[in-house]
Amino acid sequence: MDLAIRPVTPDLWPVLEDLFGKSGASNGCWCMYWRIGSLYRQRPREENKKALRQLVKRGPPPGLLAFDGDTAVGWCQLTSRDDLPWLDRGQFARVDDMPVWAISCFYIRRGHRKRGVTGALIEAALKAAKTAGAPAVEAYPWDASKSVQSDPFTGFLSTFERLGFREIARRRPARPVMRYDFASAGGRT
Repeated sequence: MDLAIRPVTPDLWPVLEDLFGKSGASNGCWCMYWRIGSLYRQRPREENKKALRQLVKRGPPPGLLAFDGDTAVGWCQLTSRDDLPWLDRGQFARVDDMPVWAISCFYIRRGHRKRGVTGALIEAALKAAKTAGAPAVEAYPWDASKSVQSDPFTGFLSTFERLGFREIARRRPARPVMRYDFASAGGRT
């Protein structure tokens, strides 16, 4: 698969809307969980959709889209960690005061899962964050070796490790905090 990765800009809203479908990617979340927590479940899906659309309209792009031809096949939320206050609770609380960016969730279209879309999105996210001046990028994946339960919406530890992220904290067995530090990456991205 030859993927093209693009930041989500207002002109691409219909494409993102198509990718997320009627269910809003994950049970009506519209990628609001790390921004507002479980409140996303308590309000109508349309409100979550409207909130994400406002983020896209206002800019900067809140994430990236992966395209296979003209079809969007994947989404990755990428933004300053400061934009995701729900991360500061519990297991993903800040490790230090570095102004990192965060890759907090993914959504991959059925039929394109387990085909490298997540890895391509992570690589593009690293490039975008570095270009924007981020000193590092964090992620909060699932460690499938520690639990049979999983959360594919945050990615898997093995993918992040393969791409050069390293673990900087682990407050629950299956949920590490991973970081890609541009200063120690030796210019890779």
